[in-house]
Amino acid sequence: MTIPAVSIEKLNFAYQGQSTKTFSNLNLDIAEGERFGLFGPNGAGKTTLMHLMTGLLSNSSGSIRILGNDIKQHKKEVRRLFGFVPQDFSFYHELSPVENLEFFGAWAGLPAKTIKSRTTDLLEILGLSDVYNKPVEKFSGGMKRRVNLAIGVIHKPRVLFLDEPTVGVDVQTRHAIIGYRKHLNSNGTTLIYTSHQLAEAEDLCNKIALIDEGEIIAHDQLSSLLTQHSEEGLEGLFLNLTGKAYRDSDV
Repeated sequence: MTIPAVSIEKLNFAYQGQSTKTFSNLNLDIAEGERFGLFGPNGAGKTTLMHLMTGLLSNSSGSIRILGNDIKQHKKEVRRLFGFVPQDFSFYHELSPVENLEFFGAWAGLPAKTIKSRTTDLLEILGLSDVYNKPVEKFSGGMKRRVNLAIGVIHKPRVLFLDEPTVGVDVQTRHAIIGYRKHLNSNGTTLIYTSHQLAEAEDLCNKIALIDEGEIIAHDQLSSLLTQHSEEGLEGLFLNLTGKAYRDSDV
């Protein structure tokens, strides 16, 4: 029996002081090797779910497993299995790309020789070799996004979580980041991705879940959902299933 990349069973979660649960007995499996998209309107719970899957938030009951490892019971093992590229920049701005990758590589438990080799490769692939020793605080937004991505994959994770990884970047950077994500997936990395860039998401994802008000309202191959709901693209499917009303908060 194949072990899912991510398995969520009977997940319950509420923020402190919240009268109702964000999630109540939520179940979701994501197969290994998928390019999986998690989408929903503002306030639907997708960012909260991403933070629960990566251990930034702790569920009150139920379980979350990464490749069969419970994220609470096997924290050390799980940390080595996944990478996370958050929407907010997760590096030291006063340090260079090399210094950041050295730090996060060591934090991930990599030996110095591996860190040096991975750093050289990643900076070359992501077009940062010419600025390897410059402070990241001087970089453009797109360059910072690429540093964020490099940090998330320095340890070659088997599962990679990406939360709005191309927000605010130029076309060239978006193209480079999308291309590298596809390269990672072709080499076996499971991608779990959320974004408001639906055209980009449609190009990247082969399976999706739509979430609204803490519930999964659709979960299938994107092509199957488009056929089922007689839609030509993800944006139309999104509006069909979640409505056109404004949403004001994002959790």
